[in-house]
Amino acid sequence: MSDPTLRITPELLLRAYAMGVFPMAETRDSAEIHWIDPRRRGVFPLEGFHISRSLARTLRQGRFTITTDRDFSGVVAGCADRPETWINAEILKLYQELHAMGHAHSLEVWQEGALVGGVYGVTLGAAFFGESMFSRVPDASKVALAHLVFRLRAGGFRLFDTQFLTPHLASLGAQEISRAAYHRQLQAALQLTAEFDPPEGQPPSPSTGASPSTGGSTSGAAASSTVGSARSGTSQRNTQTS
Repeated sequence: MSDPTLRITPELLLRAYAMGVFPMAETRDSAEIHWIDPRRRGVFPLEGFHISRSLARTLRQGRFTITTDRDFSGVVAGCADRPETWINAEILKLYQELHAMGHAHSLEVWQEGALVGGVYGVTLGAAFFGESMFSRVPDASKVALAHLVFRLRAGGFRLFDTQFLTPHLASLGAQEISRAAYHRQLQAALQLTAEFDPPEGQPPSPSTGASPSTGGSTSGAAASSTVGSARSGTSQRNTQTS
């Protein structure tokens, strides 16, 4: 669905998310933005994140430094830095405006001072809508996803919307649900409040996977490809709609 005469504003974008709809451009150079409402939706049960032995080992090694909202533009640019992307100039501008309003956040993964991975998304009530993620070195996106999940849990979020389910996300515990079930979960989450920057706690625990991540920056590690597909910085979005 799309309407070339409709001017998209940050406020309109938030209303669309509240209705379970998200935007996507066909290509980086496309001027047209489509509204996507998948028949089947990917979600991440926040209590069901799976930490494999290899990811636990990476988390213990502490090869990465984690920050939040330190380089939002850099994370979005990293997600768009691929041969095919749904992030065009207008979408980039809109999400930067949402970030300035406090409704879009990024989690960055650094190694020796370089941005090597990250994930960003939109928050509304107690819902987090994962948009995209990227990785420039092995394991950086897994580390990002692990820290994101624990941050969302610590902040009181109830819904982690990955938009589409990929085999990678499924291996980490993500599930696919019907549109009707998704809308029920979304409406319940919108009635609540949550904080993307929860009180300081402990970083993800490789042994239990239960401890919240800290606010600000931590050392640690987390997951690969995204939240959704290239959309999530993880792979190109599958545009299954009705």
